[in-house]
Amino acid sequence: MRVLVTGGAGYIGSHTCRLLVESGFDVLILDSFVKGHRAAIAGLPLVEGSITDAGFLSRVFAGEKVDAVIHFAAFIAMGESVADPAMYYTNNLTGGLTLLEAAIRAGVKRFVFSSTAGVYGEPSKVPIIEDMPTNPINPYGQTKRDFEVALEYCRKAYGLSYAALRYFNAAGAHPDGTMGEDHNPESHLIPCIIKAAMDGREVGIFGTDYPTPDGTCIRDYIHVLDLARAHILALGVLEGQAGHILNLGNGRGASVREIIDHTDRVSGLKVKVKEQPRRPGDAPVLVASCQKAQETLGWMSEYADIDTIIETAWRWHSTHKNGYGDTEGRT
Repeated sequence: MRVLVTGGAGYIGSHTCRLLVESGFDVLILDSFVKGHRAAIAGLPLVEGSITDAGFLSRVFAGEKVDAVIHFAAFIAMGESVADPAMYYTNNLTGGLTLLEAAIRAGVKRFVFSSTAGVYGEPSKVPIIEDMPTNPINPYGQTKRDFEVALEYCRKAYGLSYAALRYFNAAGAHPDGTMGEDHNPESHLIPCIIKAAMDGREVGIFGTDYPTPDGTCIRDYIHVLDLARAHILALGVLEGQAGHILNLGNGRGASVREIIDHTDRVSGLKVKVKEQPRRPGDAPVLVASCQKAQETLGWMSEYADIDTIIETAWRWHSTHKNGYGDTEGRT
């Protein structure tokens, strides 16, 4: 099977591409490099361009045999989506629909979509299951939910088979230390804490009075390779007119203070903390029920221990302080 991976030079995309190749798939990466890193995919087949460019996509599908699409290409910062919603709708939704139309016209029937737990907004209870109401609270989550709806309509109209994978908090890095997370600016908690520890800077805790055991928000962290493996398993269940919406998490949560304590232990450093007011829209607890993914895909987390997740992230960041920009990070 030949798989077109959009956003394949990004954080989750690059790990998935590597695992696809190791699993015997034929991979073609499509990336604009607005956010991705060439060093993360060195040596893999690549077409460079934007998912918003219909002519470019038509040429790609006309010139390349594609059996399935895994679609990662998206902007992902919630705060940025509030500040610049038009950019998010143009890239995430319009670009996604342009890609979807090109794939359907080319006869591609298998489509795996990188969605988000952000579609749930502020859920009324946890663990979160897939049939709970969706109520996104920012344009990022809304564009992801809108694309899920489009996938379902296209399934009915065109015989598409899809899986929309709703991630919780992606974290960690490849255990061999050669690949990892490199966003600019970085907004994810674990790399922010690790970088603060390495630089001797303070890390902010936004809200210490939530109704949780230590007063800080609790989130569900899932290792990037567990996410990657779920995408590959999803390809195997795309038959007929299947439509799957699946949560991907660990099914357990860790608070901000717990993540800081784990990082202290893993790194041997002491993270400096600055307590700050709550941020609007931060739910106290977000934890997934992953039973549906386990039953549908036969999938289980292999890197469920939070120390293991942080150890892999530390191995990457401590040897690639400037991410893929470091000389030793280039390939």
